Amino acid sequence: GAMAAAPRCWSAAEVRSRCAGGSCLVRCRRRLYDLSSFVRLHPGGEQLLRRRAGTDVSAALDGPPHRHSANARRWLEQYYVGELEPDDHQFSFSLQSDPEPEDEKPVGAAAQTPRQMDPRCKTVDVDTDLVDWRKPLLWQVGYLGEKYDEWVHQPVDRPIRLFHSDFLESLSKTAWYVVIIVWAPVVLYLSWVSYTSLAQGNTRLFSSFTTEYSIPVHKYFFPFIFLLGMFLWSLLEYLIHRFVFHMKPPASNYYLITLHFLLHGQHHKSPFDSSRLVFPPVPASLVIGFFYGILQLMLPEVLGLSVFVGGLCGYVIYDMMHYYLHYGSPKKGTYLYGLKAYHVKHHFEHQKSGFGISTRFWDHPFRTLIPEETFEKED
Repeated sequence: GAMAAAPRCWSAAEVRSRCAGGSCLVRCRRRLYDLSSFVRLHPGGEQLLRRRAGTDVSAALDGPPHRHSANARRWLEQYYVGELEPDDHQFSFSLQSDPEPEDEKPVGAAAQTPRQMDPRCKTVDVDTDLVDWRKPLLWQVGYLGEKYDEWVHQPVDRPIRLFHSDFLESLSKTAWYVVIIVWAPVVLYLSWVSYTSLAQGNTRLFSSFTTEYSIPVHKYFFPFIFLLGMFLWSLLEYLIHRFVFHMKPPASNYYLITLHFLLHGQHHKSPFDSSRLVFPPVPASLVIGFFYGILQLMLPEVLGLSVFVGGLCGYVIYDMMHYYLHYGSPKKGTYLYGLKAYHVKHHFEHQKSGFGISTRFWDHPFRTLIPEETFEKED
C-alpha cells in the first residue's frame, strides 16, 4: 500500500503567527492538537485552556471541572494536526487554531466547523464503520444486532440522515426556536382558557365520587396546579429518558433497535447534530396529545387541562435546556455550568446514569446520580 504522509512540522514562529487569528492549539510533547471545539463546547473549556496556557494537553485533560475518561484521550487523536519542530519542543502555547484546510480533513468528515464539536467525538471512517453513512441510517441499524449498543454509544461528529424520503426527513429534525414558536402560544392560550374556566366556579374535585364532600377549585389555585404539572413533567421526563430512551433493545429484535435509534439512539450517536437536539413538532404533538387524553380521563376537564398546560410548559423548558446544555456556554460556577458538565458526563462516560436534563433532582431518589468523585473539585 501507499506510504502514509509524513506529519506536518510546525515552527514556533509559525504557531505564533497563527495566534493572531485567535486559536486553540495545544501540545502533548511534540504532538500538536487543534482543540477549537473544546473551547467552544466543553464545560469550562475556555477558562481551562486559558488558565493552562503553556502546559501540555495531558495536564489540561486532568484539570477542573472534572476528570476525563480514557475515551477523551483516544478521541483527542482525531484532532492531531502535526508535530512541533525538534528545536522548538520547549515552546509552550495554547491558542485557538484556524480550521484545518479542506484538503487536510479526513475522508468522510462532516462539513461542520471545529467549534461545533466536542473533542471526544470521533470522525466517521465511512469505509470501515458498521453502517453505510452514505445511505439513510434508520433501516440499517437494526441489522447491527449485538453490536448496536456499543456502536450507538460511540459519539461521532457527523450529521445523521434517517430517511430516504426528504419529506419524512424534514419531519424528523428541527431548529431549536421552532419549539418556542409552536408551543409557547399553545401554553399561553391554554393557560388563559384554564384560568377563565376555573373563574366560573363550576370546577369541583371528587365530584364524580361524592357531591356532598367535593372540593371547589378556585381560580387562584391555577398557579399551583400549573406548577404541579411542571413537577409531574420533570418526573415523566426522567422516567422516559431512563426507561424508554435508554432501554437496551434485544439484539435479536430489528424493530426495537430501529425504534430505539429513532427515539434517542441517533442523539447519542451524533450529540452535536443541532437539528436533532429538540423534538420536532409533528412527532411531539402525537406524544403530547396522548398525555392530554390521559389527564382528561383522570381529572375533571378544566383541572386536567390546568395540569396539562403546566406539563407542556415544563416540556418546552426541558427542550430549550437540552439544546443549551449542548450548544450554550454557561458561566463558570453557575447552576447551568454544573448541569452542562453533568450532561456531558452522561453522554461520554456515564451513559447508564445521569438521566436528569433540566434538573438532577430525580437522579437522587432513583439512585442514578453520577458519582461526585468523578468531578474534580474546582480551584
